[in-house]
Amino acid sequence: MRKISTVNIETTINSGQVFLWNKIGDKWIGVDGQDIIILNQSPFSARSSSNGINNFFREDDDLKKILSNISRDKIVARAVKQSPGLRLMRQDPFQCYISFICSSNSSIQNIKSMLENLCKKFGTRQEFKGYELPTFPKAEILAKASMKDLTECRLGFRAKYVKEASQAVDSGKIDFAQLKKIDYQTAIDSLKNILGIGNKVADCIALFSLDKMEAFPIDRWTQRILLKYYKKFFDNVTEKPVTEKKYEKLHEEIVKYFGPYAGYAQQFLFKMERDLNEKKWL
Repeated sequence: MRKISTVNIETTINSGQVFLWNKIGDKWIGVDGQDIIILNQSPFSARSSSNGINNFFREDDDLKKILSNISRDKIVARAVKQSPGLRLMRQDPFQCYISFICSSNSSIQNIKSMLENLCKKFGTRQEFKGYELPTFPKAEILAKASMKDLTECRLGFRAKYVKEASQAVDSGKIDFAQLKKIDYQTAIDSLKNILGIGNKVADCIALFSLDKMEAFPIDRWTQRILLKYYKKFFDNVTEKPVTEKKYEKLHEEIVKYFGPYAGYAQQFLFKMERDLNEKKWL
């Protein structure tokens, strides 16, 4: 159990980073890979079934330095002020990888439903502190799953992506430990070799599970934000879907503008804009 009074659990869980979480009473109960995690805000406590929760909220980051760095931009400073307890999470890489492959053309509620279906069908049920729920399926299980079983989880066209992505991990083609060690662009290029992973999904995986703080996922929400607040700073921002080439050029401009912690800036901006538009979270 660790005390981290500066983290706002509800704000952080409801920021588009994670999906397999539910609020029960005053606690948030979630799945992170093979871990069941129980979070309580007041008094702050974070417990996991494996006792492996260290750094789930990236406690090893120099938060004061990071927030000072990104708050040099007045819009980001406003977003930080609005959600001071928002944090990036360091997620189980395989769960994060599959989660954002499932996110393609889908809402947060639908992503959550798909992932819950995968857990129910392929996960292992665990009991922890009076709560029982299935953990996230292991790569080798999903790699061997039939297309029929995957389709029954209501993945739609993503079923093929999930199977092939799982096979890539099971075979060692994708090695998350190695991806954490290498540079941002090499990691992104490796992820994009997998069917169903484009720039945006690769950036989400890199930011939320592979320690790539310069990752800045660009989707329709991010495009809106850039057009609304930063149009004069970025030559490649557009209302149309961003092509791969334009995405890469825009990302270069973004990192040059926001700096090495661009991913933190993106998360605060994303949260602020979705809240302004009163969009649903978990």
